[in-house]
Amino acid sequence: MKKIGKINNKDMPKKNMKKVTIAYIIGLVILVYFVYSIIQLIKQPTDVFVIENGSLSQDESAVGYVIRDEIVVQGNNYKNGMIQIKSEGDRVAKGDSIFRYYSNNEETLIKKIQDLDVKIQEAMDNESKTSLPSSDMKVLENQIQQQLIELAQLKDVQKIEEYKKDINSKITKKAKIAGELSPSGSYIRKLIEERSSYENSLNSGAEYVNAPESGIVSYRVDGLEDVLTPESFSALNKKFLESFNLKTGEIIATSDESGKIINNFEAYIATSLESQQAKDAEVGDKVTLRLSNSEEIDAEIEYIIEEENSKLIIFKVEEGLDLLASYRKITFDIIWWSYSGLKVPNDALIKETAEQGSKLEGQDIYYIVRNRMGYTDKILVKVLKQNETYSIITNYTQEELKEDFGYTDDEISAAKSIVLHDEILINPKT
Repeated sequence: MKKIGKINNKDMPKKNMKKVTIAYIIGLVILVYFVYSIIQLIKQPTDVFVIENGSLSQDESAVGYVIRDEIVVQGNNYKNGMIQIKSEGDRVAKGDSIFRYYSNNEETLIKKIQDLDVKIQEAMDNESKTSLPSSDMKVLENQIQQQLIELAQLKDVQKIEEYKKDINSKITKKAKIAGELSPSGSYIRKLIEERSSYENSLNSGAEYVNAPESGIVSYRVDGLEDVLTPESFSALNKKFLESFNLKTGEIIATSDESGKIINNFEAYIATSLESQQAKDAEVGDKVTLRLSNSEEIDAEIEYIIEEENSKLIIFKVEEGLDLLASYRKITFDIIWWSYSGLKVPNDALIKETAEQGSKLEGQDIYYIVRNRMGYTDKILVKVLKQNETYSIITNYTQEELKEDFGYTDDEISAAKSIVLHDEILINPKT
């Protein structure tokens, strides 16, 4: 009997040695393929992409100066202080009263009128105990009572003031009726006459300021209303605008001496830019601006001033005027372009040159490779917009295929198109 010991390769049959060698080779091939696949996976995480709807845009942040068509209004008695009749941001017609200045001794006169109102009310209460109230007085009392109930539910400051004035007016009418029903020379009549005298003095001394034009009312006056105007575009430059030393995003302080009327149809934003998009921009171009509150508004390039290394571009806007009225210097975003549609990676596009004889001869055209159930098709697509990573694509129309590429009717019928949720290959081999 042979001893059991270490197996010698020489003892193995040649057939078994051949099998082991083949197994080693297969294992090595599998290992190499596995390593290669890992490397490819790292370089390209996936070899397919499912088409979804998406959007691309080219944005740029900027600092701009707000330019408005605005008229400052101020009366003679601006040192007396003012009472706002119209609130900030209200729209008014030409000739409407905007605010008024306090009259001389206004506080003293108001106090005397208030004291008389108390005495008149007490006198009317005593009078009503000895005489029957008239039907007019009953109507006024009911109206006053109803308005007091409504007044308690109001939140708008301007409406509250209007209700108070109307109620005071009705109380005065009620007092006058009571005075007329009283004997000549009665106590109530004397109080009413005295009140009317004070009221006439108060009104005659008040100075009302009216709107010279229709527009938006604002009390935020910064002294640049006559400097930064639509008529001054040609004189503007970056250095001139920066010379005002304005703080970005600072709200203009409210004046207690004057107000202004702002054109409620349009405003302008001037900004100095050095980007390629700005260099390519032209008057009349349409863009979108994103304001500080994230509101997006349409804009049009109204004016361009060429500077040494930049362009001073003035955008015209017709939206967001209420927000802009509070500022002179703002931050905002310029959305130079924005496209939505079928979004694909640039790595999925195959770029070729249009064939001789087509309308697009010599121009770049693009294809993608669609994968359906393992079957692939190379499909011609139109690239609408592209950035560094993605593109927005669409299919060519039948008219475009015929006119631009010279397709026959049969070729048009056989042409395949790409649709939402199609699976396409990344870095396809051509």
